[in-house]
Amino acid sequence: MSGSGAAPGPGSGSSPAACRFAHYFVLCGIDADSGLEPDELAGENFDQSPLRRTFKSKVLAHYPQNIEWNPFDQDAVNMLCMPKGLSFRTQTDNKDPQFHSFIITREDGSRTYGFVLTFYEEVTSKQICTAMQTLYQMHNAEHYSSVYASSSCSMDSLASSLDEGDTTSLLKLQRYNSYDISRDTLYVSKSICLITPLPFMQACKKFLIQLYKAVTSQQPPPLPLESYIHNILYEVPLPPPGRSLKFYGVYEPVICQRPGPSELPLSDYPLREAFELLGLENLVQVFTCVLLEMQILLYSQDYQRLMTVAEGITTLLFPFQWQHVYVPILPASLLHFLDAPVPYLMGLQSKEGTDRSKLELPQEANLCFVDIDNHFIELPEEFPQFPNKVDFIQELSEVLVQFGIPPEGSLHCSESTSKLKNMVLKDLVNDKKNGNVSTNNISMYELLKGNETIARLQALAKRTGVAVEKMDLSASLGEKDKDLKLQCEEAELRDYQLNVQLREVFANRFTQMFADYEAFVIQTAQDMESWLTNREQMQNFDKASFLSDQPEPYLPFLSRFIETQMFATFIDNKIMSQWEEKDPLLRVFDSRIDKIRLYNVRAPTLRTSIYQKCSTLKEAAQSIEQRLMKMDHTAIHPHLLDMKIGQGKYEQGFFPKLQSDVLATGPTNNNRWVSRSATAQRRKERLRQHSDHVGLDNDLREKYMQEARSLGKNLRQPKLSDLSPAVIAQTNCKFVEGLLKECRMKTKRMLVEKMGHEAVELGHGEANITGLEENTLIASLCDLLERIWSHGLQVKQGKSALWSHLIQFQDREEKQEHLAESPVALGPERRKSESGVMLPTLRVSLIQDMRHIQNMSEIKTDVGRARAWIRLSLEKKLLSQHLKQLLSNQPLTKKLYKRYAFLRCEEEREQFLYHLLSLNAVDYFCFTSVFTTIMIPYRSVIIPIKKLSNAIITSNPWICVSGELGDTGVMQIPKNLLEMTFECQNLGKLTTVQIGHDNSGLLAKWLVDCVMVRNEITGHTYRFPCGRWLGKGIDDGSLERILIGELMTSASDDDLVKQCRTPPQQKSPTTARRLSITSLTGKNNKPNAGQIQEGIGEAVNNIVKHFHKPEKERGSLTVLLCGENGLVAALEQVFHHGFKSARIFHKNVFIWDFIGAKDASMRR
Repeated sequence: MSGSGAAPGPGSGSSPAACRFAHYFVLCGIDADSGLEPDELAGENFDQSPLRRTFKSKVLAHYPQNIEWNPFDQDAVNMLCMPKGLSFRTQTDNKDPQFHSFIITREDGSRTYGFVLTFYEEVTSKQICTAMQTLYQMHNAEHYSSVYASSSCSMDSLASSLDEGDTTSLLKLQRYNSYDISRDTLYVSKSICLITPLPFMQACKKFLIQLYKAVTSQQPPPLPLESYIHNILYEVPLPPPGRSLKFYGVYEPVICQRPGPSELPLSDYPLREAFELLGLENLVQVFTCVLLEMQILLYSQDYQRLMTVAEGITTLLFPFQWQHVYVPILPASLLHFLDAPVPYLMGLQSKEGTDRSKLELPQEANLCFVDIDNHFIELPEEFPQFPNKVDFIQELSEVLVQFGIPPEGSLHCSESTSKLKNMVLKDLVNDKKNGNVSTNNISMYELLKGNETIARLQALAKRTGVAVEKMDLSASLGEKDKDLKLQCEEAELRDYQLNVQLREVFANRFTQMFADYEAFVIQTAQDMESWLTNREQMQNFDKASFLSDQPEPYLPFLSRFIETQMFATFIDNKIMSQWEEKDPLLRVFDSRIDKIRLYNVRAPTLRTSIYQKCSTLKEAAQSIEQRLMKMDHTAIHPHLLDMKIGQGKYEQGFFPKLQSDVLATGPTNNNRWVSRSATAQRRKERLRQHSDHVGLDNDLREKYMQEARSLGKNLRQPKLSDLSPAVIAQTNCKFVEGLLKECRMKTKRMLVEKMGHEAVELGHGEANITGLEENTLIASLCDLLERIWSHGLQVKQGKSALWSHLIQFQDREEKQEHLAESPVALGPERRKSESGVMLPTLRVSLIQDMRHIQNMSEIKTDVGRARAWIRLSLEKKLLSQHLKQLLSNQPLTKKLYKRYAFLRCEEEREQFLYHLLSLNAVDYFCFTSVFTTIMIPYRSVIIPIKKLSNAIITSNPWICVSGELGDTGVMQIPKNLLEMTFECQNLGKLTTVQIGHDNSGLLAKWLVDCVMVRNEITGHTYRFPCGRWLGKGIDDGSLERILIGELMTSASDDDLVKQCRTPPQQKSPTTARRLSITSLTGKNNKPNAGQIQEGIGEAVNNIVKHFHKPEKERGSLTVLLCGENGLVAALEQVFHHGFKSARIFHKNVFIWDFIGAKDASMRR
């Protein structure tokens, strides 16, 4: 089913699409003419018994034949009506009817809903029965000798479905797992389905159950079934917004209601069941994963449970909408679609006896696995919590408890409730074959005769003179039936009320969090055409300013959420609303924000983390109750049609062959209510067409949809009607293109915003990226790389495809090490000084970096190791080089990946590596800043100026290295050794080095040129210039100094980013400036008073700006105090200005001596 629009089509009567309750009625089952065809696409095991195999089903009939605005997709409907194909049963099996629903998403994002009731019908075709008998004979002949070995899988699955008392009986097991045409009755599944434009799940379920009841009842229905199907297809309209509607099924009226324009959108799936199945805590966690657009896989044996959870969670997203692949029921023939390297929300049916450990999934690094039946979820790593999660869960718990639902969930409660709703007590009571009693007057004694307990009670009653008399049970049963009917109606109302109240709580959270989102929307385009044309290059939302305005606890979640496609689409819709009709969800959301502002009257930018409960619960529940208690519209009653006599004859237990001629077309005239709706719809359609004509042409819109939106927007659901290799290849080609485009967009944004941040630190603009945003972007890049490495994967080991590839590459390289030395990439060049002392070459390679990660005991999982390796490689500016080396092993890549995989598309792979190479133009500290508790080896070298000082000193030197995360403490340096290595907890970016000695011995004076310190894991080398003496009686007589560091760049980095690299954020004091030998001779250029005053002002302003920034974004205060243009240097110039002499009475006098003396005099 594809296409959109609302023009009436043939066979539809005069009712437009927007006004018809149902579009199609469909009948699926076995085609007696085709016989039994194995469903190979379902992937069933042919070692199973024939009754447990899957056979192809077929659409037997659908009415009407086609609708122009919603063409009938036969393959898709057949696949989703019977996802497992045909199922066979015998008289000993359970044959209860099963209800499930499905959804088909069109290319434009609109949805069509299907509601299916599957039941079992006796097979009357001798050909089918004989074929099944033949299959069993062949099966038994092939597996007789190895029945216990080869059939263990099927026997286990059968054993699990038997009663507990029968599981140990081999004879009963064999009886259960066989078919004898002379002894057994064969049944086959058949489905009846309604396809509707809106999800009226409860109403469709009631209608289908009444149809099934009419087929299985002993008495024929009041009218032929064609009358009821014709009525719901052509004569039952959709209720208008804000109204309720009553139409008639076979036996009872059916009621449905539709929310008004200012209310939350229609949602008919009971959230009660979703909360009972998952539990409140688990559901909120899965909901958070959906918001962050992770890959979500639902897992259950029950198709309806998959739909209930999927629809329930997506309903709670208001005002946002899921923008990616959405397949709540994934047919067995489409299991390869789990390989999709995009965010998805899919539902997979579990098989009996199959646990989670046996389920092999293509990618799990960013997967949220939801085992519905076992009340269990697996969450991805690095998972942020929903804001105010504890208070949020508490508020939801209060709502659930009011409706008698335990917040922790209850599987048994859910099952019993659903079974109770499906019961038809009257049929059960009158069905003597099932052992039930009739409603006639009966004797209590006769009913319970033979029960030992009753016999003892009877004897006791006789001794006490009490007689057991006959009693009338019909009245009590009737009253019970009446009460149950009322309870069911009340339960349905309570479900509606619970639905709307839970949704109001969720909607209130978004209203509170995004109450001021409009203030941060950037609207620069003057017209829609220019905006759509430049959409990809434009920034539509001021993310940095928005995050800086949020409470601190919200930031981990919000920083990731505002990067999602659903948020981008939400902002796009807001911008588009200035040129065209506002999106319905956006209109409702904006009206709620206006209401908050009206009542709260708070400052637009004032944010608070205080939890504010929803205040509209009672009002929302009352509106639902009012619509359900008073019907606004009643549809035309089903009536006799002009049918041919003799056709469609009623036969109990068999769905009749419907007369297609009376169901193919609608009535020639409709009531005035439908006509008025049709007129309004046509008027709306003309306005829409006029808007399209004066606005944009379709080509531009299509270009926008393809280029500006993400890939997932266009691939909401796999194409079900054509599963040919060419179509699958085309789909994978789209995935490859989408991954490449996503890589380009992510690297471009990371590069531009990072360079913009560096420019800000140099005073060239305003900040547009924070540390939190940077970490979010890098985490997003890690996720992208995992999805790229998962695409087309043939051999999967562990949850991380990237780390698995790295491990296998490492094993191959290490095996070759004994034959030849592995090629290594040299690190920074040897840095020589005047003294000839230098840092030894740091030998780094892909394998060496992997070993660093493997030695980190803090990381426990493969996904965590892969992300740590990506961060380390990115910080070392080796990510592109390492991945190129990894992919250079062609035999390994071909072994691990299928031909269509992204990593085997040479042109796209080269472009991908080129995009990653562009990230080398900026400095990242994404490894150092994240893994703050790991132990890191450092190497330090002290470089003296040997031309002016002693080569050997007799004092005991020491050093203390400090960084943004801590310091090493004082470490003694062995005498006459200028180089040392030490290991300590991660210091972060290095900022200062304290160096000194104890002035012992004859050769105690020491002129230090600089100190070099290198992080042996990241390779970052810091230079700490000194150019001063340490020793008594020389320079200023100081025995210790604080040195400010600067990060050094390798020659390769300088060559690579020579044209695009921004200057360093703050240069440390250079040797030429700090060398005091020239300053003592008075030969240096002395600044004038104006320059000194300017320097003091700049230093103070920098310190003020430092404390004005958020704490997480502040740099090093030490640099601002002691750096080249710091406050200390500026004050030193103040006191040097006009200083007469550096020597008094042959004694060195320094500025700080004067300050010390002045301080002492003031204390007296």
